[in-house]
Amino acid sequence: MTLLKIVPSAASVRQKMQNKKIKIFIIAGEVSGDVLGARIMQHMPDVEFIGIGGENMQAVGLKSLFPMSDLAVMGAIEVLAHARTLTRRINQTAKEILAQKPDIVLSIDAPGFAKSVIKKIRQDDAGCELINAGMRFHHVVAPQVWAWRPRRAKKYARIFDKLYAFFDFEIPYFTKYGLDTVAVGHPISDGLIGRKNTTTKKTSEKIITLVPGSRMSEVKRLLPLMHDVADMLFRNGYSKYKFVIPTVETTAEYVRQETSRWAVKPELVPASQRYDIYDKTYIAIVASGTVSAELAMLHIPTIVVYKMNPITTWIVRQIIRVKWVSLVNILLNRCVYPEFLGPAATTENVINAVGQLSIPSVRAKMINTLKSADDLWRRPDGNPSQLIASHIKESV
Repeated sequence: MTLLKIVPSAASVRQKMQNKKIKIFIIAGEVSGDVLGARIMQHMPDVEFIGIGGENMQAVGLKSLFPMSDLAVMGAIEVLAHARTLTRRINQTAKEILAQKPDIVLSIDAPGFAKSVIKKIRQDDAGCELINAGMRFHHVVAPQVWAWRPRRAKKYARIFDKLYAFFDFEIPYFTKYGLDTVAVGHPISDGLIGRKNTTTKKTSEKIITLVPGSRMSEVKRLLPLMHDVADMLFRNGYSKYKFVIPTVETTAEYVRQETSRWAVKPELVPASQRYDIYDKTYIAIVASGTVSAELAMLHIPTIVVYKMNPITTWIVRQIIRVKWVSLVNILLNRCVYPEFLGPAATTENVINAVGQLSIPSVRAKMINTLKSADDLWRRPDGNPSQLIASHIKESV
């Protein structure tokens, strides 16, 4: 008896693919990426997510492979100090991706870690089979090649299959090397633009918000400066002001222990409540990073500070191609937020800047300038998490 081999039709294959549940391995390395990752996940309820994330992504169902805090390292010297842990996590992540066989690996920021993981997968025979079968690598947050190390654009094109940038002006830097790149707007603009006008309640309390950063290395360098600033302000006419520090899960305990010894006790609130605090903030003193963009969208007068290891500072100064580090300053090509970086991050400089921002005319000018930047942060065709989710589904 002859057995006939039944070959499935093209239509039946397509139907099976349509019914197949999409699997995404998602990687977030810090708080801002964790927030965006959670929003993307919420827009894709029918997708199976596995990977690495923090409290926000875990709140929407992700079981993190290991604590996200293991990846929250920045700076040349700091990375070297944590090299053993990072290497172990790179190997662990690559092994898990090979075992899980996802359709897409979606990394959000944390580029050094993501690139190391992907390189390891590409070098593995099983990884090559998965790639040939259709597994793709997507990355959110384009490196600021317009600011420093422009050659990174070419390296990204070799590693990733799709890149989600924030702004249109970033796209040509990557598409010229063949990397599929789309602009989705700045993720935190969703819900922040115009928020202050609708949520702020009148209060007689004036709040000075201190944000020493989300990484432990940042906090350890900036918290002493913020202590000195708070102490000096309290003794020089700001005794009726309230100091508040939003804390993230990776550094909350350290901040709690350190501030318990302050003469001027700040109120500590979880990062999940930070926008309620920002809405009522009179002046913010913050680490350079995503928080300065959040405050710019909320039109909050802000002072930006940053300190790094001296060697890291020297390296950055050799390769940086822009005048400022705050994104609102870069977008508007002027110094809207005062910046005190490295040796300039002193108590005296910050106190003087607070004095300037206490002048009504200076405050009004800064707030009006911040309002003029509103349309630069967002896109008219949807919010970033929706656009990223849409592009991902189209690519599977």
